[in-house]
Amino acid sequence: MPPLKTQPNLTERVYQRILSDIVGGELPESARLIQDDLARDLGVSRQPVQQALLLLRNQGFVREAPGRGLEVAPIDTDFIRNLYEIRAVAEGLASRLAATRGAERAADEGPKLIEDGRRAEREHSVEKLIEADVKFHEFLYEISGNSVIQDTTQPHWLHLRRLMGEVLMRDETPRRIWDQHEGILQAVIAGDAQQAEDLARQHITRTATVLLARLTSQREPVPVATAS
Repeated sequence: MPPLKTQPNLTERVYQRILSDIVGGELPESARLIQDDLARDLGVSRQPVQQALLLLRNQGFVREAPGRGLEVAPIDTDFIRNLYEIRAVAEGLASRLAATRGAERAADEGPKLIEDGRRAEREHSVEKLIEADVKFHEFLYEISGNSVIQDTTQPHWLHLRRLMGEVLMRDETPRRIWDQHEGILQAVIAGDAQQAEDLARQHITRTATVLLARLTSQREPVPVATAS
């Protein structure tokens, strides 16, 4: 980690740096977080590091480890499953409202978002795939005309991006995801509120099933062959 220059809100900057490394996979689950080492790497004192780690612990990204101090917390599959249940409702509502309030913008700006996602898929870029996915859904929130949807879902994206990165770095892209996005977009452009909501809910439910299944399978221990 390159050193950080001293700023008034140094704790926030330290927090953002450590969080970015956790979400991006540079700090994998169970990695020890030693305050002195982090402070040295970032070129800061222990105080902002200590405060940043406390925030991360409260958000579920860091946990106490007996005899080890603090470590990066593993992804909690039950928590993620609950998040996706909430997301299915929020995405359905956003898509329904977008179809009634934002069809014109969807037609003007949506196709480029789809093309960006398909390009990332062709390039097999996990980072670009995640970024394109987030931008597509945030676009739906924006054109829905309901700012509370975005405010409500924003804190969830950090956990969801971490899950997507954890899975996609080791596995192939969920199939047909951008076909599903395009289907939602076309329903929004057509002003078909019910179809847009139904497709959005189905998309989130399918995505949750795929990602959680892959994460679970990756964590299953590999059987040890024994001599017969």
